[in-house]
Amino acid sequence: MQNQDFSNTINHLFRNEYGKIVSILTNKYGISYLERIEDIVQDTFLKAMKVWAFKNIPDNPTAWLFRVANNGFIDHLRRSKKMDYVDDTSYFEGSSAENAMKLADEINDSQLKMIFACCHPSLSQEYQLILSLKLIGGFSNKELAEALLKKEETVAKSFTRAKKHFKEKVRFLKVPVQMGLQSRLFVVLQVIYLLFSEGYATTTGSQILKRDICYEALRLALLLQKNPYCQHPNLEALIALMCFHAARFDTRLDEQGELVTLEFQDRSKYNQELFKIGVRHLESAGTNDTVLATYHLEAAVSYYHCEAKSFAETNWKEILYLYDLRLKTQYSPMAALNRIVPLSKVKGAKSALRELDKLEKEHGFENVSLFYAIKAELLSELGKNGKTVLRKAIDLTNNELVRRHLKKKLNVS
Repeated sequence: MQNQDFSNTINHLFRNEYGKIVSILTNKYGISYLERIEDIVQDTFLKAMKVWAFKNIPDNPTAWLFRVANNGFIDHLRRSKKMDYVDDTSYFEGSSAENAMKLADEINDSQLKMIFACCHPSLSQEYQLILSLKLIGGFSNKELAEALLKKEETVAKSFTRAKKHFKEKVRFLKVPVQMGLQSRLFVVLQVIYLLFSEGYATTTGSQILKRDICYEALRLALLLQKNPYCQHPNLEALIALMCFHAARFDTRLDEQGELVTLEFQDRSKYNQELFKIGVRHLESAGTNDTVLATYHLEAAVSYYHCEAKSFAETNWKEILYLYDLRLKTQYSPMAALNRIVPLSKVKGAKSALRELDKLEKEHGFENVSLFYAIKAELLSELGKNGKTVLRKAIDLTNNELVRRHLKKKLNVS
């Protein structure tokens, strides 16, 4: 058990600290050294696993990781250039509150520069997303492949090409001023949204929720908010959306670590403080634009789920209206699929099943587990046998927790 706890701690630290250390070293030494910095940071985490397994994890693991990685890079410079290098980061040594604050400020500055550099307009949108999620989010190739709906091999090759373009076209980390910054903001928000989404609904493995990814995405969004040129209704709406989702974290798993669906969540455990913060940001996201952004609409849907005292009291009519509005402004096959649930609550399972059949003809969904899970639920509500459909959903599910949940439904249906 102790080994498992240690492994979980290391994984948590890697997820939280990898992007920070890569960003601060790249900001300090330059994008031209990016591959070497990645290697050194990965070696630093391996060293941490070996050292911390026999000693206690330091009080400030970020400072320890930065110091070891920084020293490793200085050694690399000395070996490769046969020259002395005078380090100017000695003020990060020690554990004083002042030093900790300096390191935090340096990290925030470096990560802000990194995320805008990754979203440089000279890079394709695909490269922008891949660089951001890898270098800031610490995504593995498998996670990135799932998030972007691509093969792992394709993602690995794209990352190599993206880094080449990054070094050739961007060269330096810096926060662009006013117009340049605002023009990149929408891609940056998309990166943060994908980061949070992968943490909130983990597509593979044995976890359904990776809080550290979600909180890192929220932290980056709040970091953006501090810059006056980033203050935009879309950012406020995205922060609101993440707060509403985070407010339900403690209810998504039961005491045995099994998945709890929205219908059976203990709403008394919803984090009211996060909910109130989300409401404030959603109110601040008010816009004069004639078309609301997807973040506004998704945040509003999540708001209605959070504010309902019970599943039965959910304002399904308003949620259905929000889905209809979203599909009119920015159509998405997955949004159309998710709309089937509120449609069934408002107009009944029979009407929802007819709509689902139409979607199947238009978009296929033959490899989408959620499609079969929703169809099985609708068939069950109509008193029909949906076991074959549910088995298809189980076969297509890559997440172990979701698979176990669906198997339980299969056994009781």
